[in-house]
Amino acid sequence: MRIGELSRRTGVNERLLRYYEQQGLLRPDRLPSGYRVYRESDVVTVHRIRALLAAGLSTAVISQVLPCVRDDGERLVPTCQDLLGQLRRERDRMTTAIEELETSRSLLDVVITAGRSATD
Repeated sequence: MRIGELSRRTGVNERLLRYYEQQGLLRPDRLPSGYRVYRESDVVTVHRIRALLAAGLSTAVISQVLPCVRDDGERLVPTCQDLLGQLRRERDRMTTAIEELETSRSLLDVVITAGRSATD
């Protein structure tokens, strides 16, 4: 299938599909004319990429994770032993970022509250 059909079937715009290819997440065949030709399995791969992006992973991490997951109904299941450790590190990184954002929000709340008191 060509890129337009993959885009329609996945709901992902063609520009993003090309980006996924640049990042090594998709590897379409190329016709002599240069057109990309995708396999049926690429539809599933794009859905996996989108799920992993939604989980907060970067494309660099996803390139390492993709070969090590399989679909099990509604969820992705790790198939490589070292993947769980990497995913835990990513979760810890996210937790730290969330905690830093919560601290920033609390500090901003203090400033907003002080501003309300000053204008009353």
